[in-house]
Amino acid sequence: MPVEAKLDLHGLTQDEAHGAVVRFIGAQHAASRRCVLVVTGKGKAADPFAPKAIPGRFSMGEGRGVLKAALPRWLNEPALRAQIIAVAPASRAHGGEGAVYVLLKRKR
Repeated sequence: MPVEAKLDLHGLTQDEAHGAVVRFIGAQHAASRRCVLVVTGKGKAADPFAPKAIPGRFSMGEGRGVLKAALPRWLNEPALRAQIIAVAPASRAHGGEGAVYVLLKRKR
């Protein structure tokens, strides 16, 4: 299936990215698109010299693909899940580990 739309989340915070995903999936579903691509990026490798997270304190994942880790949770929220048939890793040509295909249900 051809990719009909793409959302790139590079440079967004978690809150910004979450809102962008919700709006994007809703808009693409409303436009009767079937296959879309969401690019999260692979995340940065952990810096071995960076200070470690303090136990019990909030951590942003220590730079290890925060958006990549959060995207499956967001896509599984009831409002989005109702519009989605399947989610699959992207091919290397479309971003590989740093992107996913989202197959949307037909609009009724």
